[in-house]
Amino acid sequence: MRVTMRRVLLALGLALALALSLHLGQQALQCRQLLGRARGWRGLMRPEQEELVMLDASRVEYRYSKEMPLIFVGGVPRSGTTLMRAMLDAHPEVRCGEETRIIPRVLAMRQAWSRSGREKLRLDEAGVTDQVLDAAMQAFILEVIAKHGEPARFLCNKDPFTLKSSLYLSRLFPNAKFLLMVRDGRASVHSMITRKVTIAGFDLSSYRDCLSKWSKAIEVMHAQCLQVGRARCLPVYYEQLVLHPKRSMQAIMRFLGIAWSDAVLHHEELIGKPGGVSLSKIERSTDQVIKPVNMEALTKWLGHIPPDVLQDMGHIAPMLARLGYDPYANPPKYGSPDPLVVNNTHRVLKGDFKTPANLKGHLQEWLLPVETLHIISMERHHLDSFLASNSESRIASKPGYLKPLSRGRKILLLFTDESLRFPGANFLPVAVKRRGIADCDSGEPLSKHIACY
Repeated sequence: MRVTMRRVLLALGLALALALSLHLGQQALQCRQLLGRARGWRGLMRPEQEELVMLDASRVEYRYSKEMPLIFVGGVPRSGTTLMRAMLDAHPEVRCGEETRIIPRVLAMRQAWSRSGREKLRLDEAGVTDQVLDAAMQAFILEVIAKHGEPARFLCNKDPFTLKSSLYLSRLFPNAKFLLMVRDGRASVHSMITRKVTIAGFDLSSYRDCLSKWSKAIEVMHAQCLQVGRARCLPVYYEQLVLHPKRSMQAIMRFLGIAWSDAVLHHEELIGKPGGVSLSKIERSTDQVIKPVNMEALTKWLGHIPPDVLQDMGHIAPMLARLGYDPYANPPKYGSPDPLVVNNTHRVLKGDFKTPANLKGHLQEWLLPVETLHIISMERHHLDSFLASNSESRIASKPGYLKPLSRGRKILLLFTDESLRFPGANFLPVAVKRRGIADCDSGEPLSKHIACY
């Protein structure tokens, strides 16, 4: 009896163990399936497996990913970033396009989240880790760069302050390269102030403040460029790009690994053309880059910076010396221009350039054909006496309003808004063609206060 009971209990125990084993096996199998699916989901979301596919007008397919050799162009505003991207845009295999404006702002937000310990803790607790944010940033930036213009073999982005995040971008896009535009801070600041380019934190009423802020901004960008390394970040000096465009662009093309094209030396001929250079109607540099590469803007700052600021220049903007500029040289010695640049500059000063058809109606209020006009420049406080001596000229005085007046042989044009500049004019410009006012061809100005160009 006892033996029989033992056998029964043993049989029940074996049956129970078998049932438990089968149950645990099923559970283990289900867990493996769930884990496999989870890994599959993560695999689908990994940025390195994501690609953007675009077709051009000829139905040619382009594939873009985070592994592609993106080009980022940046620097302190008014440092030649627009000229640089326009010259790159002229290359048949490169597309940069207008400023996106959104990319540097998103990068600044990402940086702010990382700096705030409390915010980072909250994001981590919510599962929004650095890995999640970085994947989202990669996808967003790539999408914006790829889709805000026509597809091309090489894509580039030009947003000046983007290079404040070049170290972070170099991690997001491991094959990207960076062009840091460097310009004499005195010229950059003068351009900001005279063209009223609003930049957060810059007091446009003070050369001292703007030069100090310029120095701090370029210091951050330059330091990050050095950290990224020479193989991936190239400082490009605006003055040398302007004086020696062919030599400079050849070095840039070698750095980027892009085949040479002479088109990069004649960007102005490709503005508004299919596959050429697309310009924004509202960016402040558009009126300058429609011209061939020239020296017009190199030394416009001379004579405008207050004497006390010039005396303290080395202390106000220490990055001038670190970047190789002489902070006390007035005028500075940037070098001698190539013959092509000399010829281009003469053309620009004569007004021998065309406004692209797609920009007409937007720039014509402040880009005027001057082939038949003499350009006269005077200081503002001499303007009233000049106009009084020519009372028959009726001038529109509404600020910002430009009106051509013609009467017989007389043509008079007046800019009433000082921010609207004319080639070769340092103050409020007036263009005049009239017998008896000034004989510019013979070099005889109307008075000592008026000079012919």
